[in-house]
Amino acid sequence: MGRIALPGNPPISVDLRRSAAARRISLRLSGIDGRVTLTLPRRVPEAEGIAFLREKEGWLRRHLSDRAPEVPVGPGAILPLEGAPHEIVSGAGRGVRIEDGRLAVPGDPATSGARLRAWLRERARTRLAAASDRHAAALGRRYDRITLRDTRSRWGSCSSAGALMYSWRLILAPPEVLDYVAAHEVAHLAEMNHSPDFWAVVDRLCPGWRAQRDWLRREGGGLHRYRFETTQD
Repeated sequence: MGRIALPGNPPISVDLRRSAAARRISLRLSGIDGRVTLTLPRRVPEAEGIAFLREKEGWLRRHLSDRAPEVPVGPGAILPLEGAPHEIVSGAGRGVRIEDGRLAVPGDPATSGARLRAWLRERARTRLAAASDRHAAALGRRYDRITLRDTRSRWGSCSSAGALMYSWRLILAPPEVLDYVAAHEVAHLAEMNHSPDFWAVVDRLCPGWRAQRDWLRREGGGLHRYRFETTQD
């Protein structure tokens, strides 16, 4: 994959991808992180792809301007924690503390984003492990392990070996949304598909899951607005 820049104010960075399976040129704007991807069939000249991109420039800029701005995480920023807004403030001591709707982060304010991110990951691990344990026990199944990532395309996954993966940003969402994602992935321990039988398992583990799925579809992309440090993983 290469990268090109579409000139203008501001310039737009575009990932250029070739695909043997693609039958036509396509342009995709991620609703999660705003990444722009131009996909070309194998034998289509790059110049033709760039011409297509320029034709779509108006559409692309309109949609990019409609996106909510990114939020650098640091003192003064408002960050959701388990669905509730919290103001980030400088704090004393050694660890992050929750104080009356605020997140007090000790240390150098310049590193508060990275420090808070580490704290959120640990909190997410605790909440997701508890939810996964509860749903696995209800299902009578065991999972292998849990890993956390900062994924852009999915909130969780379950491998055929029973390894669960979750986005740590679920800790920013309401608790019932996090619980739904855990129920969804644990349900794959019984049904490695999205068949009616799978959704019946989800319904048993997490009644009312449709509202939580709808919340993720509607609001989930906004959880990626928050930038904790230069490198995300």
